[in-house]
Amino acid sequence: MVNRANLQHENAPGPTVWAIGGGKGGIGKSFISSNLAFCLSRLGKTVTLVDLDLGGANLHTCLGLKTPQATLSDFISGRISDLRDLATQTEIPNLSFIGGLNDAFNVADLTQEQRTRILNGLRTLNTQYVIIDLGAGTSETTLDFFLAADQKVVAVTPEPTAIENAYRFMKSAFYLHLRQSEAELGIQKLIEAAMDPRNQHGIRSPSDLVNVITKLDPNAGAQLRTRVDQFRMQIFLNQVRTREDIDLGESIKTVASRYFGVEAGYLGFVDHDNAVWQALRKRRPLMVEFPHSSVVGQFLKITKLLLNPQTFRAVV
Repeated sequence: MVNRANLQHENAPGPTVWAIGGGKGGIGKSFISSNLAFCLSRLGKTVTLVDLDLGGANLHTCLGLKTPQATLSDFISGRISDLRDLATQTEIPNLSFIGGLNDAFNVADLTQEQRTRILNGLRTLNTQYVIIDLGAGTSETTLDFFLAADQKVVAVTPEPTAIENAYRFMKSAFYLHLRQSEAELGIQKLIEAAMDPRNQHGIRSPSDLVNVITKLDPNAGAQLRTRVDQFRMQIFLNQVRTREDIDLGESIKTVASRYFGVEAGYLGFVDHDNAVWQALRKRRPLMVEFPHSSVVGQFLKITKLLLNPQTFRAVV
């Protein structure tokens, strides 16, 4: 497991890192990542967009770029020693890009050393913001990158399978977060048991875990509760068509709090818009090809919320 001591806190040195994750493929993580990056650049921020969809790197398509010649594969292999050398300027002012892994080996199983090297490299980039586009699923590699971010965004579409996988992703990320406390609090076995759906402690959620530990050891329970309160994810709803779809974000937020004990915010939504696939088909960024789309305004609003988390927490 990656040591996040110098990675996961609001005052970490270097750029602020936003991670876009989710439990299912095809929900628009790359689309969301690229457009948040465009919005940051439009707001005068310097931003580097990093493709960390291990084994399926194609974020360059959303940017209208050709497949990069130098990518994270070169950094991992040691052919390039400094991650900053991979950042290339795009046609969008203030926006640079680092291409993802594209080798044939099983890149989804990066070693701890490789993950740490990438994460430490992100903090050295000469930019104000880094946005990392993650692949689908709940591998420890993907979750490590997600947890290391200052802003953790969970993408979801209003479809049953996407919603189910979003819950699984949030729950898995939270349990991995708790493992950072296990040695200190002496709760390794309980956390391991909680990860088993058939555990004998009646633990079905992170909230159950905190309650059980509090009964067994009030001091450890109080410390664990502090860790819980410090953990927060943001929900981003993509491809909305109806009012019922819009309300789904609040429902996911409520379920996460009530059943998982996980604090989640509802960032907002972007509409389903034919302009999206038209821009992708032309291999052109949406905000360049269709700057007057309603989706552009929705992304700008959400970006401003992410830039001002204290204001966001006051209104949600």
